[in-house]
Amino acid sequence: MRTRPVLLVIAHGSRDPRHAATVHALVERVRSLRPGLRVETGFLDFNVPSVHGVLESLAAQGARDVVALPLLLTRAFHAKADIPAVLREAPARLRIRQAEVLGPSPLLLSALERRLYEAGLTPADKSSTGVVLASAGSSDPEAIAVIAEIAREWRHTGWCAVRPAFASASLPRTEEAVRELRRLGCARVAVAPYVLAPGFLPDRIARGAAEADVCAEVLGAAPEVARVLLKRYDQARRPALTALGA
Repeated sequence: MRTRPVLLVIAHGSRDPRHAATVHALVERVRSLRPGLRVETGFLDFNVPSVHGVLESLAAQGARDVVALPLLLTRAFHAKADIPAVLREAPARLRIRQAEVLGPSPLLLSALERRLYEAGLTPADKSSTGVVLASAGSSDPEAIAVIAEIAREWRHTGWCAVRPAFASASLPRTEEAVRELRRLGCARVAVAPYVLAPGFLPDRIARGAAEADVCAEVLGAAPEVARVLLKRYDQARRPALTALGA
């Protein structure tokens, strides 16, 4: 029986200890959803183990196939440059496939709504509530366009209005989007952080939500996020399965 590839979740890392704790909680949820799948975590910076260290360890233990999954919501610089560069330095014996980033996905919209409802909203509030889709931000035009498109799609699910906002690199900021939704006449305004783990930029989003009625928590270890990880893993290994007739 062919061994399933190891799933290597690649997180950015942060000096904020909440970041790594949240990543590990999410990975534990992934393991619980797919018993028997080996799931490892590596960080690009600040935290250990490093991606390079995990890959060296896997090779030393005899692993052959790895699916490297960027723990990112958009396909920006880290997915296009940093992670491929690290993977190119992996031991030669490893066969590595880089999975797609997590977003966009309907499951992530479900996770965003889960967090808003946990923060106090109800489905009955949707038609009178404006939502700020607040992301970390990027200098990559492709990533910014994706966030704007997600906001447009989410609006069609019944919210009064949805506006994108960014904690860095791009405009508008969260507080500006909150005020715009007030001007539009939304009865209430909610901020939905489109980020995976706590840290410096999510804290900036929270501060920008001071004038909002509701500010949700980060996506974190929401079950929908874990399901997206496994979906991206399965998509990445599908070409090999097809070749084997699986």
